[in-house]
Amino acid sequence: MSRTIVIGDVHGCARELDELLALVGPVAGDRVLFVGDLVARGPDSRAVVSCARRLGARSVLGNHEERLLGLRRDRLQGEPARAGPAHEALLASLSDEDFAYLDGLPLYLELPAHDLTIVHAGVLPGVPLAEQDAWTLTHIRSVAEDGSPSAEAGAEPWAASYRGAPHLAFGHDARRGLQLHAWATGLDTGCVYGGSLTAMVLGEREHVPFPSERRDLLISVRARAAYFRSG
Repeated sequence: MSRTIVIGDVHGCARELDELLALVGPVAGDRVLFVGDLVARGPDSRAVVSCARRLGARSVLGNHEERLLGLRRDRLQGEPARAGPAHEALLASLSDEDFAYLDGLPLYLELPAHDLTIVHAGVLPGVPLAEQDAWTLTHIRSVAEDGSPSAEAGAEPWAASYRGAPHLAFGHDARRGLQLHAWATGLDTGCVYGGSLTAMVLGEREHVPFPSERRDLLISVRARAAYFRSG
């Protein structure tokens, strides 16, 4: 029976990804999916992208892929584009094939068999998925007082007021860590910051259960180090 394996933000943590995959043990017929932010901040983004390509895994576009692709486009068009040392090294390390993979990432992935959609950051509750703008899908963390999407943590995550269907799996919000809402599951458990890397594993045509039962679907590995410190 095939499985669907949804993995949180990896951020270049290649060794932790290898350890997580060893625990999950994907086999032929399984689908491996990522919530975006495969790259940046961690020690080996190239190895992570290579692993995703080797597995035939799919991912949605994260804000870090978006930033990196924008820098590369500007450079190829001869436009000046400022980048810090980390992004310069990342631009130099990835191959054309790696960039082709990243350039093909969609803003969301729909999985009707699971009544599940994968996005990177989230959605503005009450707005149909097809009408969500790219910034919201890759950056939202909360809803501002005026009802607009916000990248700030805010008092309450957007997912607390989201009502499906479909269920949404997302990342991007490492500060809050694992989020188990009625209609959304946040899988960014902050591996690159010294937390853990987490996957949600669904059986064939399995729907995401209630939060009280959902932890049984989760597999995590601890980070080997805190590779990046924000702020």
